[in-house]
Amino acid sequence: MQREVNKTDFREQAKKLVAQMTLEEKITQLTDNSDGIERLGIPGFCWWNECLHGAARSGDATVFPQAIGMAATFDKKMIREIGNAVSDEVRAKYNEFRQLNGDTYRYEGIAECAPNINIFRDPRWGRGHETYGEDPYLTGAIACAYINGLQGEGKYLKVAACLKHFAVHSGPEAMRHAFSANVDDEVLFDTYLRAFEYCIRHSNIHTVMTAYNAINGEPCCTNERLMREILRDKFGFEGFVETDSGSINDIHNGFKITNSVVNSVARSLNAGCDLDIGGKFRNLKEAYERGLVTEERITEACENVYTTRCAMGCFAEDCEYDAIDYSVVRSMKHRALAKKAAADSIILLKNNGVLPIDQSKYRSIAVIGPNSNDRDVLLANYTTEPSEYTTFYKGIKEASDIPVYWEKGCELNSNSHANYRSALNAAKRADLIILVLGIAPGMEGEEGDTNDHWTIKGDKPTLNLPEVQMKLYREMIAFGKPVIVVNVSGSCVNLTEFAQSGDALLQCFYPGELGGEALGDILFGKVSPSGRLPVTFYATEDDLPPFEDYSMKNRTYRFYEGTPLYPFGYGLSYTSFAYSDIVVQNQSVSVTVTNVGARNGADAVLLYGEKDGRFELIGFEKIELTAGAAERITIEYEGRYSRFRVGFDNGTQK
Repeated sequence: MQREVNKTDFREQAKKLVAQMTLEEKITQLTDNSDGIERLGIPGFCWWNECLHGAARSGDATVFPQAIGMAATFDKKMIREIGNAVSDEVRAKYNEFRQLNGDTYRYEGIAECAPNINIFRDPRWGRGHETYGEDPYLTGAIACAYINGLQGEGKYLKVAACLKHFAVHSGPEAMRHAFSANVDDEVLFDTYLRAFEYCIRHSNIHTVMTAYNAINGEPCCTNERLMREILRDKFGFEGFVETDSGSINDIHNGFKITNSVVNSVARSLNAGCDLDIGGKFRNLKEAYERGLVTEERITEACENVYTTRCAMGCFAEDCEYDAIDYSVVRSMKHRALAKKAAADSIILLKNNGVLPIDQSKYRSIAVIGPNSNDRDVLLANYTTEPSEYTTFYKGIKEASDIPVYWEKGCELNSNSHANYRSALNAAKRADLIILVLGIAPGMEGEEGDTNDHWTIKGDKPTLNLPEVQMKLYREMIAFGKPVIVVNVSGSCVNLTEFAQSGDALLQCFYPGELGGEALGDILFGKVSPSGRLPVTFYATEDDLPPFEDYSMKNRTYRFYEGTPLYPFGYGLSYTSFAYSDIVVQNQSVSVTVTNVGARNGADAVLLYGEKDGRFELIGFEKIELTAGAAERITIEYEGRYSRFRVGFDNGTQK
């Protein structure tokens, strides 16, 4: 657990500052673009910045793997290092922006709208790649590692992280401004709130963002039970609560539970929201004049917000993070970490012996496919434009000692066969074919962000890949040469045909700016794959419940009643690991892990506990072992379980 910053001192400092403000001044502090108060020496401050997997939307920065890729590493230590690197870059930019302007504007500050810890309950949800997968424990553990890295270990917060979206939010995107997710308390607490509670208890989190949707008919940003009874009273949260952008408008326009913006802001503030992303809380002056809110509640909200602003050292002369220089941005250390994280996030799903590639067996390689030389599939959403990046083709070419041909072959999702015949010629010339297929951020994402007619406001209509890609694959298979398929996506797609007829199959979640170099290292054996699936890969969506159904029956590995194509936690290696001498004692399980193969490699050791007749993930550790080496590890867990299982061996629990 991260060392607790003394919130009491910061709250007292906040109370003294807020006590000097007029009612009007306090109201101006409760929006994302907070006004400066010149007479008190308080500069303006923007509460909206993004760092889901790197310092986003504010110029050049290191782009790490998308959140779902970070989860695929199952490596808490590395995720904490990534958080630390990201917040160094965010702070460096903030320090420069502040010196330039005094105030900060959107995407220039140190209040971050990350991480997204919603549960990826359905593979059709477009924003699922922003999350850490389908399991509540994995989500909480990876999120805490990232939060603690982001916020630092100093006297002050390096940045303030934010848990979002509170709560029960995972589509449909097309309906999110008027959709009610209906769940009973068992499902609510067992699935949708577990990661929130875990993060509140295991990190020094300061901010929580409400979701757009309603829960059982009550919008999250007006849900007093959610924000007061559960978040504060039950979970012990002491920070401030903010709305998602524009969600105040949904109260009267979407859910229609009020008839005006003034009534909406009053209802949201009274229910427990402290700050509005979107500026509508500036209407609180009229709400106060009409007797809809009290000055005491406005003061309380302002004190909650200012406690975090004080904790970030915004009014301090001794904040250690003010000295972080811009030279950290895209440093060699950060880029090396991004490359390692990308390699560790790649998951080997099938291998008939063609991997790692033995270049002595081939005269040339053809790299083909719509995702093979594309930048966007590296970067995902909530990102920036890095000054340098390596596509999959370029990474493979740089890692290869033999000729590498490239052709796009087809578009992601259209009947255009541009360069199709050229791709056939490249495959004919080569002895080995690497086919890079899948989808892209423009085909799965947030409402309004996607640009492809294939989506439903960002959500996927099907798990099947577009037929134009499948036709290209079948043409490649017809050559009778070894075919390695690399699927690039932020979510589960149907990989059945590749699993049946391809020689090797890898899953690559949007891997960040150096994803191409990482893939090259994996394919040619410089690095042994160690990623594991943070979500179930189903063969079809046909046996899943309706998308709008928020019960967990027949969803995720914990409740799925069918046989998945590839289960949660699955991932192969170029070496093998054995587990022995398993001992359960004092809320921990100890096990000796031995690399029994001929190659060095890393293993994510997964601990499952049985409760109520089903097993669920309760702990994990990532270790690296040279060939023949052994190490004894101890995995701690919380709760009571009747039986335990440790690890995966080619996808089979034991």
